Amino acid sequence: MRRVLYVDNHNVELDLERGMFGPAGIELVVAPCKTEDDILAHGRGCQGILLQHAPVTARVVAAMPQLCIVSRIGAGYDNVDTDACERAGVWVANSPDYGVGEVATHALALALAAIRNIVAYHRDVGRGTWYHLSSGALPRPSNMTLGIVGLGRIGKRMAHVSRNVFKRVIAYDPHLIDGDFPAYVERAATLAELAAQSDVVSVHTPLTAQTRGMIGATFFGALKHGAYLVNTARGAVVDIPALTRALESGTLAATGLDVLPEEPVARDSPLLAHDRVILTPHAAFYSQESLQEMRRKAAQNIISWFATGKPDYVVTRGTRKP
Repeated sequence: MRRVLYVDNHNVELDLERGMFGPAGIELVVAPCKTEDDILAHGRGCQGILLQHAPVTARVVAAMPQLCIVSRIGAGYDNVDTDACERAGVWVANSPDYGVGEVATHALALALAAIRNIVAYHRDVGRGTWYHLSSGALPRPSNMTLGIVGLGRIGKRMAHVSRNVFKRVIAYDPHLIDGDFPAYVERAATLAELAAQSDVVSVHTPLTAQTRGMIGATFFGALKHGAYLVNTARGAVVDIPALTRALESGTLAATGLDVLPEEPVARDSPLLAHDRVILTPHAAFYSQESLQEMRRKAAQNIISWFATGKPDYVVTRGTRKP
């Protein structure tokens, strides 16, 4: 029997997934799993796992010898132990390109909201202040340099939608050759070089052991004074205490964060009370269309593996076969 465990489902209905798996002869087991134990309790006999946030750890992989494929509903996969999966021959897949336009335009919206002080203006008007100088002096975006950290699909789209807004676009991505940089994007050789030249920094790098905390004290020490920071990538890429210090010192003029190391934000977090912080609830990926595409592509990975032995979007190559 072909069986797939669908864990930590946040969608009200699963008509889309059932409509895809049913004709393919795959039974969908739905369970509200949040922990390793939850997955092991409900995953007996399942060859695939379809998930968002639940942890697929080395323990889970070792305890599920029948497991052949893990497909992440979304682009990131830091909750999946890909090394353990690779050692065991388990395929790991994702849906990496479902919301590229949404995330890029959300990042640009956060950047412009911070630069133009949109939230502060709204707050001032609500308090009875109607004055264009109520939020202080504002810079002209067309005189500013945008720095992009990570020039993958979303980073490239961010560069594309922003190139007519800002004077320059530069990027740091040590994994790309020069030929993969668009002609309108200048290359920064180091992260410190990007920090020193950028008036606005937008983070678009995945979370790895190398990128965790990379936007931290050293980065802010190199950053141009009075710059702006936007993060729509992964929360743990940014060191929040270091960011808070940069705001207090004036190194950061303002920041827009869609992602945080711990979500949802704690009610006593200093970020909530800071006038120069804009927060959105990990929503950059979202539109009605992108949500459907994300779910469809993640499910199709498993259907394709059952049909061909390989998912459509491979993160980690496996050896286990249908």
